Amino acid sequence: MRTNRSFLAALAVVLLGGCGVQSIPQSENAVTAAWAEVENQYQRRADLVPNLVETVKGYASHERETLEGVVAARAKATQVQLTVDQLTPENMKKFEAAQGQLRSALGRLLAVAENYPQLKANENFRDLQAQLEGTENRITIARRRYIDAVQQFNNLVTVPPTSWTNGMLYHKQAKAQFTATTEGAREAPKVNFGGK
Repeated sequence: MRTNRSFLAALAVVLLGGCGVQSIPQSENAVTAAWAEVENQYQRRADLVPNLVETVKGYASHERETLEGVVAARAKATQVQLTVDQLTPENMKKFEAAQGQLRSALGRLLAVAENYPQLKANENFRDLQAQLEGTENRITIARRRYIDAVQQFNNLVTVPPTSWTNGMLYHKQAKAQFTATTEGAREAPKVNFGGK
């Protein structure tokens, strides 16, 4: 009798371990952590903007429109805050659009800097530019980790047998992924040599 109970207890542990009771919440925690890192890296970029704008302003103050565009894009990007529970495709699109506007504005600012050799030679500007480049790389890595965490979570909540546990106990929905937001990003670029 005691052997049967031990066997049944061991069997229950094995069955429960493979059905998602623990893996679904653990995977959701991984998605939450990955999203926090995405936000952390975007915040790091936003934190660099004021110093970058001030440095450029010191050399190119008459580039007011570009500088104001960066400041406005930063303000918009930092206003779009999402918790992991708010990560719907619609909210992700808003988040990505705001971050894309900031990325574009920073690109325009760095292009303007090309016209000012003294600014390009400024040590503070070069340091900020290097930090910005490093942050963009960190954003890419954080987004990749988020994508991986979401894929694992979505598999658990949509693929049997763990999806059955999700349906009975948790009722979790699949999480939204990042999508291409740059206009025309899904199309191959057209290259035309010689104006033909």
